[in-house]
Amino acid sequence: MATEASAAASPSGDAAGSPGVEKRTAPASASPLPPSPSPSPSSASSAIDFLTLCHRLKTTKRAGWVKRDVKDPESIGDHMYRMGLMALIASDIPGVDRNKCIKMAIVHDIAEAIVGDITPSDGISKVEKSRREREALDHMCRLLGGESQAKEINELWMEYEANLSPEAKVVKDLDKVEMILQALEYENEQGKDLDEFFVSTAGKFQTELGKAWASEIASRRKRQ
Repeated sequence: MATEASAAASPSGDAAGSPGVEKRTAPASASPLPPSPSPSPSSASSAIDFLTLCHRLKTTKRAGWVKRDVKDPESIGDHMYRMGLMALIASDIPGVDRNKCIKMAIVHDIAEAIVGDITPSDGISKVEKSRREREALDHMCRLLGGESQAKEINELWMEYEANLSPEAKVVKDLDKVEMILQALEYENEQGKDLDEFFVSTAGKFQTELGKAWASEIASRRKRQ
């Protein structure tokens, strides 16, 4: 050991070579921590490719508002972001994983970066819509190189589509709640009549959270 070699080299027997200085030896277990592994260049490249594609979510406007001539309509990314906030601030629900809800809200429309916002009025069947989105999602996950993050995104999206888990039901409700809240805001800001959005979601909320928030929005709409 280096400490012992230093001591032997000193006539006084201390490590510093001068009297009165206490010799301190480092604990045997003290050793430099290995450096954290750096992301590989290929991993960084995949991440930036994926994020560049996701940029379309920020710039693609929600088709429902475009078709109703709403001025400066929200983007798909705007919609997903507020849904994430909704999941974050919602009251705790027994048996529901809040963090999973937040993640699911962030990715539930992610395939629209490629296929766009397909609406019922586009004349595309639900089966065909799902096929296109599934294909788009597969492409986006391949951009990430099949890493664990890609697997998580895929699983979250599939779980949302299946609408079987408690988290999926919550996020499905948040999707509708965010839409009618946005409709109310556009009605107030631009004098639009967007009643069809409220009619299309009426009676379709699956959770007590969704029902309570939708009821509050409807109540505010009636008072205005």
